[in-house]
Amino acid sequence: MPREGVTLRCSECKMENYITTKNKKTQTEKLEMSKHCHKCNKHTSHKEKK
Repeated sequence: MPREGVTLRCSECKMENYITTKNKKTQTEKLEMSKHCHKCNKHTSHKEKK
């Protein structure tokens, strides 16, 4: 299957907060979105972990 699980990491505190899936055949670049970080207690940019 082309859909694989990815982990999103906070860009400020580097805490791994979210797990999601993406289609690796159609989305070849790293996923980045604004999510709430529980450690920072604010919305920050979360990027896909390597």
